[in-house]
Amino acid sequence: MDIFATLQEERGRLSQSENRIADILLNDFEFAVNASIIELAGKADVSPPTVTRFCRRLGCESFSDFKVQLARTPYVGMRYLKPEPKSQEPGDVAQDIITKAQNALFLLHRSLDLVAIERAADRLAQAEMIYAFGSGGNSSMIAGEFQNRLFRLGLRITASSDHSMQMMMAAAARPADVIVGSSFSGRNAEIVRAFTLAREAKVPTIALTQSGSPVAQAADITVPVDLPEGSNIYRPTSTRIAYIALLDIVASLVAYRVQPQATVTLRRIKQQLVVHRDGDDRQLLGD
Repeated sequence: MDIFATLQEERGRLSQSENRIADILLNDFEFAVNASIIELAGKADVSPPTVTRFCRRLGCESFSDFKVQLARTPYVGMRYLKPEPKSQEPGDVAQDIITKAQNALFLLHRSLDLVAIERAADRLAQAEMIYAFGSGGNSSMIAGEFQNRLFRLGLRITASSDHSMQMMMAAAARPADVIVGSSFSGRNAEIVRAFTLAREAKVPTIALTQSGSPVAQAADITVPVDLPEGSNIYRPTSTRIAYIALLDIVASLVAYRVQPQATVTLRRIKQQLVVHRDGDDRQLLGD
């Protein structure tokens, strides 16, 4: 049971007295989780039976059950329970999005681990086969972008966001291959498992993730991405912009390392786009 999710659903139907109890939960969680029914009733200026009715409204059998459920509920940050007011004007939203993206790129540029990036590019350029792993909305996108960037250089690569496939691919990989994994949180246990399998088979692994995280510790090479996030829960994470830029840096370095092969493959792709879609060579460079 998620007490706070239920509270948000019921908030519009609470009485004035019950709303005062709800405010204490939202504004002083530590007090609420440790308070007795008398203490909670006193702070909310209500009677203990009102507290009991409040608990039952949230799906708890009693105040004691409420306290147990409250203690078990993972406490979600207050920004999700009481979001900060933000301007909804298109110009303000556009400025917020673009400014945060620019800031993410600036912070990434300032913190780049160039040695790790160069090692990653060397490994990828020499690989017989590349497996790109990621799961969830952002990391699976990065895995797909690795495939999108590197196949056009003539490299053999496949991407997967399926945990079972990742495990099987890691088990099938050979020492001449490379597994690259993306994890924004660094806590993706399935990628850790795939990296562990790869290490046992002496298959090189590369991680784009938070430094010091479980995924980082499981990888042979870690290209760290440690960026702060803001408090606006409605704005998409700007960290993904930094990941795309980092991927482009790595892909460009790989391209320079396999330049003769990349040039031939890129030209073949472009020729087909010109013949079958564009009609000339003035459109985007292959995308």
